[in-house]
Amino acid sequence: MAVYTDITENDLRNFLSEYDVGELTSYKGIAEGVENSNFLLHTTKDPLILTLYEKRVDAGDLPFFLGLMQHLAQKGLNCPLPLPRHDGKICGELSGRPAALISFLEGMWLRKPEAQHCHAVGVALAQMHLAARDFSITRRNALSVNGWQELWAKAAPRADEVLPGLQQEIGAELDYLVSHWPQDLPQGVIHADLFQDNVFFLSDRLSGLIDFYFACNDLLAYDVSICLNAWCFQPDGAYNFAKGSALLAGYQSVRPLNADEIAALPVLCRGSALRFFLTRLYDWLTTPEGALVVKKDPIEYLRKSRFHRAIEAASEYGLEPAA
Repeated sequence: MAVYTDITENDLRNFLSEYDVGELTSYKGIAEGVENSNFLLHTTKDPLILTLYEKRVDAGDLPFFLGLMQHLAQKGLNCPLPLPRHDGKICGELSGRPAALISFLEGMWLRKPEAQHCHAVGVALAQMHLAARDFSITRRNALSVNGWQELWAKAAPRADEVLPGLQQEIGAELDYLVSHWPQDLPQGVIHADLFQDNVFFLSDRLSGLIDFYFACNDLLAYDVSICLNAWCFQPDGAYNFAKGSALLAGYQSVRPLNADEIAALPVLCRGSALRFFLTRLYDWLTTPEGALVVKKDPIEYLRKSRFHRAIEAASEYGLEPAA
């Protein structure tokens, strides 16, 4: 469930009066998502998405998030577009929360993506990286190596409650990544959360990318590793070489990885697996029973982490030299 803050129809109508969007005809909460409160609005003009930004989102980051979506849309990338108010601002306030109106993006996310869908994701990710090259605002990645260390310090004392021996295993893996994390790879704006539910398709055609609320500046190839973890494993935990090869080929067709990025890919995949393991572990240990957020099993990403530790070269993920 992703409606943490309720809204009244009267307050919503007053909020909409600041926009040129027509009259409200209906609205309903959207169950998917975990960070913010989201509503689907129907008006006499177009359907829209209303997002109320909850306490886990720093209001100071909203100019980056919303500005990035505007920038990418202007560059031709299919993504939701924040709508301006009459005063030119793209963020207002509703029910005591910062709030924005976002254009509605047609499509649905795939529950069972195939290799051709992974290829399209690779293409779209590379297009996003190139489109954001001249975006002027920057945002530090709070969930990079330093953030992992902070999360682990909070979760480590109880880690063995989840699985015996976990404290020792993850402590050693984090130490390895801290000492081997690459520093001099190409950087830029990354999506940082391009999971299946953040990519929309119409039939087999990718129709757009959504949910840029983890976007930040970091290593571009790290974003590729996040997608390999999110898209290229089977439900039983096995790595799907065909999907990985397709995703990497799609990315390379737009932005070829350089030799240093290719060499670093196994370490980057280990890092992105650990990042999502740690956030899931922390939420698993600290989210109270009965909370609205559905806890995600951290063991899924522990298995992925273990897989990547045995990888020695990017070719084992299906990476072929760019044409």
